[in-house]
Amino acid sequence: MSGNREFYFRRLHSLLGVIPVGIFLIQHLVVNQFAARGADAFNKAAGFMDSLPFRYALEIFIIFLPLIYHAVYGVYIAFTAKNNAGHYSYFRNWMFVLQRVTGILTLIFVSWHVWQTRIAAQMGAEVNFDMMANILSSPVMLGFYIVGVLSVIFHFSNGLWSFAVTWGITVTPRSQRISTYVTLIIFLALSYVGLKAIFAFV
Repeated sequence: MSGNREFYFRRLHSLLGVIPVGIFLIQHLVVNQFAARGADAFNKAAGFMDSLPFRYALEIFIIFLPLIYHAVYGVYIAFTAKNNAGHYSYFRNWMFVLQRVTGILTLIFVSWHVWQTRIAAQMGAEVNFDMMANILSSPVMLGFYIVGVLSVIFHFSNGLWSFAVTWGITVTPRSQRISTYVTLIIFLALSYVGLKAIFAFV
């Protein structure tokens, strides 16, 4: 019985990491990309997202609750999984380890980012171009955001590979090899978008 529970918990964890959390990540990166067009373009894009109807309900049920489940269960997996990359230096074993490491880094970064933006907004701060430019004016915070964004993107991209295996989409070695290349391309493309947005605020 506990084995069945574990199976469904892991499947739900995998699903929520892609839908809706992964979709929100891509949407967030796209909005941030407007910073490359200037402060006005970014402020308009951010303002549009803030003006969505039922925004708080969407944030709670589509973003925060799935994210909390994915994060909490992900920490459980990270600290109970048996990493064997130290014994077997295979590429996929190292991806397994990096998935766990970037999961923890992602949790730290996202928690801090939410504190600096969404929580600050609830206390009266305005989430706009100037806010992010001020945050990233610190070299320490700039480095933190670069590492954090790359960790989030890697965790999502490599997680897509695991998602495809978990849900029976890629079952053969060939399909899994193709999936590795596809997820690598996704990582590189989203990293370009994410880093371009960060440096647009600097």
